[in-house]
Amino acid sequence: MITDLWYKNAVVYCLSVATYMDANGDGVGDFKGLTRRLDYLQGMGITAIWLMPFQPSPCRDDGYDVSDYYNVDPRYGTLGDFVEFTHGCSQRGIRVLIDLVVNHTSNEHPWFRDACRNPKSKYRDWYVWSQKKPKDASSGVVFPGVQKATWTWEEKARAYYFHRFYNFQPDLNTSHPEVQAEILKIMGFWLELGVDGFRMDAVPFVIAKKGANLKRPAERYDMLRSFAEFLTWRKAGAIILGEANVLPKDDLAYFGKWGERLQMMFNFEVNQHLFYALASGDGQPLIEAMQLTKPRPATAQWGQFLRNHDELDLGRLTVSQRQTVFAEFGPEKSMQLYDRGIRRRLAPMLRGDRQRLELAYSLMMTLPGTPVLRYGDEIGMGDNLELPERSCARTPMQWSMEPNAGFTTHSRPILPVIAEGAFGFNQVNVAIQRRDPNSFLNWMERIIRMRKEIPEIGWGDFSTLPLRTRSALAVLYEWRNNCVLFLHNLIAEPQEVRFRLPKKFAGERNLLVNLLSGDNSEADSRGRYSVVLEPYGYRWFRAGGLDYLLRRSDV
Repeated sequence: MITDLWYKNAVVYCLSVATYMDANGDGVGDFKGLTRRLDYLQGMGITAIWLMPFQPSPCRDDGYDVSDYYNVDPRYGTLGDFVEFTHGCSQRGIRVLIDLVVNHTSNEHPWFRDACRNPKSKYRDWYVWSQKKPKDASSGVVFPGVQKATWTWEEKARAYYFHRFYNFQPDLNTSHPEVQAEILKIMGFWLELGVDGFRMDAVPFVIAKKGANLKRPAERYDMLRSFAEFLTWRKAGAIILGEANVLPKDDLAYFGKWGERLQMMFNFEVNQHLFYALASGDGQPLIEAMQLTKPRPATAQWGQFLRNHDELDLGRLTVSQRQTVFAEFGPEKSMQLYDRGIRRRLAPMLRGDRQRLELAYSLMMTLPGTPVLRYGDEIGMGDNLELPERSCARTPMQWSMEPNAGFTTHSRPILPVIAEGAFGFNQVNVAIQRRDPNSFLNWMERIIRMRKEIPEIGWGDFSTLPLRTRSALAVLYEWRNNCVLFLHNLIAEPQEVRFRLPKKFAGERNLLVNLLSGDNSEADSRGRYSVVLEPYGYRWFRAGGLDYLLRRSDV
């Protein structure tokens, strides 16, 4: 079977059903509301929607504490509403990815309740237990300062249970064959309802062996291969986008030598060094991160992102680098989280500076891989630091100047809408920006459209051109004898960059065609280019001009 590699040149848009659009006026977003906004998403140019958890849940962790894997939370609608949504996406050529949260369940899940109540229950071995409190019970916590331990006493079970995350999220014993079979069953269920793949939560914890007093929790990479094989059998083109914040030396273990495991992974290494580049004006560490994560199978792909629904994790940076990012983007303690990250949205981090916002998204769109956007990013939404932990960056979508930003007619939305300040919905919303040809929304639509017309980024091989400065980047992509070049100025002062193209792309005309404006660039008699970049400026070039158009095999 030939695999459809649609994800190699896609644009992914992440949203939460709960905070996107409320159709029935109860204050909570729902699938009917989301379905009404599909034309907006299609018009913006996105090719895949990633849905955060929407299954039944007590919602103590924004739905990541699942209590039923085979249904839709009644607040968001019904299974029928979900199928109408996936059908609407299919009609518009939009793929659907959903969160697959199988490292743990809610402690209110019937499996866990039965396991606690009956020691002979078949579900008892679906979780991880210890009769005595393990010596390392206070180590390995994911949420420092909020979470105190990874083992909690369960009175009914008369034993301690393991939880890598919060104590209301008991870990599943994913090494158990029946649990693995159930995971495949869950995937198969949603594939039948129109899903095209999954964003798998916490992949390293899913495949790790779990138990009391383990010296080293060995990873079971064969599980990833079985997941991928199942997807291939059930639906051609279905993928797993893995959340695996691992070191570059372990990337191939997750992708597989031939791409037989995960099809996609988020590139946390590049993400963290990208923010250091934006904070410091030094692009060299970003180049090094790109080079470290360059090796991958031909069918595999990186998911490149700026901000997501979690905190901006800075754990890979040196202490000095981390402090630089904190000082620039999150100087106050209320802006930081878990002793390792920043919990803000991008626009307020960049103080609403349009030039820096464009620079950041231009960089992200031109990194090797597939861009992943967060809902509200396209209009430059802000955050509400008065909300706890990560909820500050999960506020309702701002559609208009109507009450509650047009998100709901209810007086009390699921989370408070941002109403005050420069990022309040009266200043930042879709309705205003779609009418303004120079708005950030319209700029984003244009940049997405152009990104989709440059398959070299998703399919090709990249290299960086040597420059005399560390405060600018020149990244070149080659694919099928075609060449594109991207320049970025990381600082607030204009600067001139000089460079040469590889000889095979230096045609007789020596012309670089600007893909975003009419500002082309031509080489001198020695084949050298000189481009002046404005503060936080960027250029997207294609080499060859008319010579290129005559050579292209698909024209």
